[in-house]
Amino acid sequence: MAIEQNNPPRKENTPASNSSGGGSNGNPNDPNEKVRRRNKPRRDGKGSNNQKKASTRPSSRKGKSQRGDKSGQELATQAPITDIDDSNELMDSADDAAAKAEGGIKAVGNMRIIPFMKIEKPMAILSIFLVIASIIAIAVNGLNFGLDFTGGVSTDVRYEQPAEQTEVVKALADNGFDDAVVQYLGTRQELLVRLPPQSDNIEGLNTTLNEALDLPNNKAEISNVNIIGSQVGNEVYLNSVMALALALVSMLGYVALRFQFKLALGAVVSLFHDAIVTIGVFALFGFPFDLTVLAAILALIGYSLNDTIVVYDRIRENFRRVRGISPRQTIDLSLTETLRRTIMTISTVMLVVLAMMFLGGDGLYWFAVALFIGLIAGTYSSTYIASSIPLSMGLSRDDFVVKVKPEFEEEIVTFNDPKMFEQD
Repeated sequence: MAIEQNNPPRKENTPASNSSGGGSNGNPNDPNEKVRRRNKPRRDGKGSNNQKKASTRPSSRKGKSQRGDKSGQELATQAPITDIDDSNELMDSADDAAAKAEGGIKAVGNMRIIPFMKIEKPMAILSIFLVIASIIAIAVNGLNFGLDFTGGVSTDVRYEQPAEQTEVVKALADNGFDDAVVQYLGTRQELLVRLPPQSDNIEGLNTTLNEALDLPNNKAEISNVNIIGSQVGNEVYLNSVMALALALVSMLGYVALRFQFKLALGAVVSLFHDAIVTIGVFALFGFPFDLTVLAAILALIGYSLNDTIVVYDRIRENFRRVRGISPRQTIDLSLTETLRRTIMTISTVMLVVLAMMFLGGDGLYWFAVALFIGLIAGTYSSTYIASSIPLSMGLSRDDFVVKVKPEFEEEIVTFNDPKMFEQD
């Protein structure tokens, strides 16, 4: 009995049903009973461990079911993804086959390359025909040179009231002064009148012009009369030809230094094509060719070269960046990437040219006509002539990759000492 008293039977460690935390008998004041007090909060913050365990069992089952559902969904979605990949591969292969049949490929970023070089030969034949026809027109018909090249009479006129150019030209034609060119000088009361070569008698010419320029209720006052001789016109003609030649040679050197000689030759040929076609159209239809038209051709050379430089810059970039395609496809890719920029540029410039043509008056009319013809020829030549000529000359990636010079290459040195193989 003493043993039983000294060693009381071990009681089960079961939580009391009472929430007060008492022993097995539920009496918290009993000294023989040890009160279990929890210093830390329960794992879920509420309820008992049994409740936690009981509550975790369904959740574990639920987690297992969720894992099963997720795995089932993954298995269910794996098959459609495989089918989608197969369908995408089939579509890509079909697109590549169609592009190959059209002469193009599928570029980076799923952008279709337009096969510009597919019609390279027909465009080359058209260009040769246009150049030959222009040269024949210039040789047979000649240019209808204006007063800047042939010489003539130039006079400054001031009216009491604003005058219209058409009225002045009509008044001069009624008095025997045909082919007159009238331009405004700042205001509509001050005009510049240019006439073909007349008599050398300045006093008589001044009197006759003063009578011819008088309009109804609007008298004219001539400030000065200048007679331009044919020798001055010939000097202007030679200087104009030299200016065109110097511009082409300068463009050749610039493109050769910035890019490559093959591209420089293509750029100069395209610029010559633009200039000769524009001049040929003026010779074919007999349009007047003066210094304003010459200024339009020089401006056209600058515009066409700018458009060509943009294409060349993209060609150089793609030759260095894109691998695994032919040079022809690289040029097609470059022309496709710059097509949007070309369309936007030519559209905005054409709007300005058309505004000058129809709203700029007689002084800007032929300047605008020359630009209109040259812009069409320049856009066409930048796409085909400037790109097809370097391609026919063998343009490749090696022309743009920087090669290591021989003096900077590493040499492999081998050292063979016969004494190393001698045995002591």
